[in-house]
Amino acid sequence: MDSDKKAMPKHLGIIMDGNGRWAKKRNLPRTYGHKEGVKRVLEVVRACYKLNIPYLSLYAFSTENWKRPEQEVSNLMFLLRTFIDQYIDELDENGVKLNIMGDTSALGEKTQAMVLGAVRRTESNKALTLNIGLNYGGQDEILRAAKALAQKAKDGEIAVEAINKEAFERELYTKNQPPLDLLIRPSGELRVSNFMLWQMAYAEFWFSDILWPDFTEDTLKTAIDDYQTRDRRFGGV
Repeated sequence: MDSDKKAMPKHLGIIMDGNGRWAKKRNLPRTYGHKEGVKRVLEVVRACYKLNIPYLSLYAFSTENWKRPEQEVSNLMFLLRTFIDQYIDELDENGVKLNIMGDTSALGEKTQAMVLGAVRRTESNKALTLNIGLNYGGQDEILRAAKALAQKAKDGEIAVEAINKEAFERELYTKNQPPLDLLIRPSGELRVSNFMLWQMAYAEFWFSDILWPDFTEDTLKTAIDDYQTRDRRFGGV
């Protein structure tokens, strides 16, 4: 891909969707779709650090996903632990910093320990920040930030008049990160599903009928190529 690096997105977001439908089309249990989807995570992360994209945000498990069958949720958590166990060395060696968006306190003790351990291990890395939406919801994140600022105002740590966009963003999970430039949604759905609602204010959207387990590095490059043709005016003329 002959991409102008100046036009590359700095922050890429992906709503990983379609694992269950991928498995159903093949008469397989949904777990098989999730397993295949994990492989795509690694492929996309590798592509991003090759392309020098400094921020990647992936929607892995939403606050609403707890409504799924208990066994499916358990399998998803197992896959998360397996991913960390198998690939944390590679991520660390390639300068990937893991950042969790969401409330990890609701995770099982073993899963929470592995996730937080991976975050601590990679916290000094600078090549690529990998945000994982885990027990995450965009509305929940905004409420959390608003409550944090309200508490600080109540405690006299900040004046109400000093609450601005920058102060609000310092309370988000993506503190000190740029906003989303490009949001990718595979699987044929045309909605944002409560993902990074604040950060996507001026993001470009790229939708595709491709199911997440079929999403490849070439698909990512196609999305970026399309992004590079966009005229981003950020509300201007």
